[in-house]
Parts: sequence; structure tokens; C-alpha cells
Amino acid sequence: MLAAVFAALLAATGTVAGVGVASAHSAIVEMSPPDGAALDAGPDTVTLTFNEAISPNYANLTVVGPDGHLWSRGEPTVDGNTISVPVGELGPAGTYTVAVKVTSADGHAVGYTRSFELTQPGDGTPGPKADASDADEDSDSGGGVQWWWFVIPAVVLFGGGLWFALRSHGDD
Repeated sequence: MLAAVFAALLAATGTVAGVGVASAHSAIVEMSPPDGAALDAGPDTVTLTFNEAISPNYANLTVVGPDGHLWSRGEPTVDGNTISVPVGELGPAGTYTVAVKVTSADGHAVGYTRSFELTQPGDGTPGPKADASDADEDSDSGGGVQWWWFVIPAVVLFGGGLWFALRSHGDD
């Protein structure tokens, strides 16, 4: 009996430990303009397409220039699996950071940063200075569940089962 319980515990722990982190969160599959693109002129809009529908609640998309100012204009719009924001004529040449936060279909908030390069300066007027949270997202920070959230409950569950089995076996 004890050997069977131990074998089940070992098999279950191996199964749980071998399971990777669930990738159920929304992920960017396309960006317009493309991530890392070198542009002579700024785009009219920046659009990100995700692998699944995203919630329009709490959606945020900004474009921050090399000068630290907002260059996106107005609120972003969500349509199914895309989020877009209008962009005014850009200003200084350099790297423009696209920061997005959306709510995945599973209810978890995810944030990403991407960028594009403006090679020729424009005549646009910047918006206000960007808040640090607008551009300081980790690239591909998915906010995913860590592996230990699966291992700890498994150890507690199976450890408790082992304890119960040993205790029951000792009463025979």
C-alpha cells in the first residue's frame, strides 16, 4: 500500500513539475507599423493585433517619443483582437516606444512594449510628458502564473495524502 502511494506521489509530482507555464494570455501577433521598423514619416495610427479577443475595459496604448513626450492622440479603440490609437505628426527623429496594456480573455492584464524608428524629423507638436508607467513596461511581460503556483499545491495535496496513508497504515 505504502509503495503504491509513494509511486502515485512521485508520478503526480513529475507530471506537475513537467508542465510549463500556461500561455493562455493574449500575445501580440502583428503590429502596424512593424516592431523595429525604420520610417521616414510617422504613421497615422498604431495598431496591435493579438492572438485572441481582448477586453475593451482598461485598455491602454501610448506612443512615447525619444523626447519623453506622448505622440499618441486620444483614447485607444479596441475591436475584437486589435487595439489602435491615432498618432499625430511626429517630431524628433529617433526611437518611438509603443506601450500597451490590455486584459486577456482569461481576465489577466498583460503589458508589452514595442518600438519603431523615425529616421527623418517631423514638424509635429508633442503632447505632455509621458508618465513613467506609459513606457516602462518590460518587453513581453505577460504577467503569467509562475510554475510554483502549481507545484506548491501539488506538494501539499500529495504530501497530505501520503501523511494520511501512512497514518492509516499504522492503525492496521
